[in-house]
Amino acid sequence: MKLRYSPTSPYVRKVMVVAHETGLAGRIGLVPTNVWASDTDIGRDNPLGKVPALTTDGGEVLYDSPVICEYLDSLHDGAKIFPASGGARWTALRRQALADGMLDAGILRRLESMRKEPERSASWIDRQRAAVARAMDTLEEEASNLGASVTIGHVAIGCALGWFDFRFPGDDWRQGRPALAAWYAAFAGRPSMTRTVPKDPA
Repeated sequence: MKLRYSPTSPYVRKVMVVAHETGLAGRIGLVPTNVWASDTDIGRDNPLGKVPALTTDGGEVLYDSPVICEYLDSLHDGAKIFPASGGARWTALRRQALADGMLDAGILRRLESMRKEPERSASWIDRQRAAVARAMDTLEEEASNLGASVTIGHVAIGCALGWFDFRFPGDDWRQGRPALAAWYAAFAGRPSMTRTVPKDPA
């Protein structure tokens, strides 16, 4: 398998955390991809021009991270990252959606903040910041129920919080959210997380 990736993408990190958790990381070849480069060919693998995009051993190309993660989870016989059915499945998927939505808002905020004045919209930045704050407050309320298990919801939350530490180190998201901070501190110590810490390309 081949994965089009960027070392700073939290969605790529989700895929790689799942790959490590399921023992599949060694089967995935990484193809560095700068989607912002003028000569990028990412559109051949993903018409949306985004990473991650996974080419399977059979030659099929899959995108985006929720699809790729569930595909990888189908390839092993161990404990599943995606619960098969019932309330556990819907909870995991809902948490993934919340975490991915946090990232979407955070990325929109970052891109908007990079625009030059007078094109930059302070109200749009504030809107995205508020959405992230509400999501994190919701996770704080749920933190005591997250437990020590690993589902796609846990992976998505962990990768989202790690990305906010990486891209917005001045935002103290832990302030007022002690339960979420404690959960993240434990989850971030997992080998799958320590091996996939985001970093700017050399």
